Amino acid sequence: MKIAIVHYWLVGMRGGEKVVEALLDLYPGADIFTHVVDPSAVSRKTLDAVSGTTFVGKLPFATRLYQMYLPFMPLALEQLDLRGYDLVISSESGPAKGVLTDPEALHICYCHSPMRYIWDMYHDYRSNAGWFKRLLMPMVAHYMRMWDVSSAQRVGHFVANSRFVAERIRTFYNRDAEVINPPVAVDDFAPSSVKGGYYLMVGELVGYKRADLAVEAFGSSGRPLKVVGGGECFEALSREAPANVEFLGKVDFSVLKRLYSEARALIFPGAEDFGIVPVEAIASGTPVIAFRKGGALETVVEGKTGLFFDQQTAESLNEAVERFESIEQAFDSAILVNTARAFERQAFLEQFEALVKRRLAEKSARLGAGPL
Repeated sequence: MKIAIVHYWLVGMRGGEKVVEALLDLYPGADIFTHVVDPSAVSRKTLDAVSGTTFVGKLPFATRLYQMYLPFMPLALEQLDLRGYDLVISSESGPAKGVLTDPEALHICYCHSPMRYIWDMYHDYRSNAGWFKRLLMPMVAHYMRMWDVSSAQRVGHFVANSRFVAERIRTFYNRDAEVINPPVAVDDFAPSSVKGGYYLMVGELVGYKRADLAVEAFGSSGRPLKVVGGGECFEALSREAPANVEFLGKVDFSVLKRLYSEARALIFPGAEDFGIVPVEAIASGTPVIAFRKGGALETVVEGKTGLFFDQQTAESLNEAVERFESIEQAFDSAILVNTARAFERQAFLEQFEALVKRRLAEKSARLGAGPL
């Protein structure tokens, strides 16, 4: 069976790229197609499987400015020649699912998220953009929405990484989606008998992850907070941060594991599609204090692996931290670690393989059904 994996862009090794890497374990002979590749930023296994890029990858400074070329990506995807592929798996968060496949091929879209910048977070992105981008965004986003809905009809079956994303697929595309949580390397993490007395936030520092809220809350309470991650908000937030909030930037994995295991709790103030970071913290024996929305509702069990706060305000977050400190001793690291195992890599591989086999059998039965 000839298999193609279509991923939006390969410029780092974040959650979406870890899914692609896991798919290569299932289908080691698969060919990867993408818009842009930064060879220095992806794993060797992923790079070796890249079979082709769209013309977007040939545009000036594509590995840095790829998001500026978003309007060209629908056209670019449709130029990919996927004739002869029996199974096409599109990995969607940026444009990936709009490829043209053989009518007999099975096209499964693993959707990390419908494109946030044209759908539910459009107004946030536009309000934070420069004047020129703000001027262009209404026209570009309108065109992209029409194409996005149209291309969703080319997909045979949607798979969502969470129930939260499945609901958005239903809202924006009017399509049902099965839910298979993404793989998390839970065995890479372990609890520590030593706690460092600090709280921790981990993630790319972009607006919707709400690091600003964590800084405001901990700035007013005086509790120590360590923030791990780079991103567009790093300079502004770190420059204005109070002394008790420490920005560490990007850190080595060995350092990250220690920070996870020794933190009192992970602070998760944004609404994520799934959220691998809370699962990594739970696998480290560290409870999570999360905003009650999005994928965190599917990974954090209140009173068992963490607590929630209900409003994205410093006051609400600080109230949750105070509640946590009043019951901190009730959290059992062994229970946390065991709970995280539901999201381990093997669970993803088994569920995805079973889904593909089932859908291939259904497709084969339809094609072989003969005349009506």
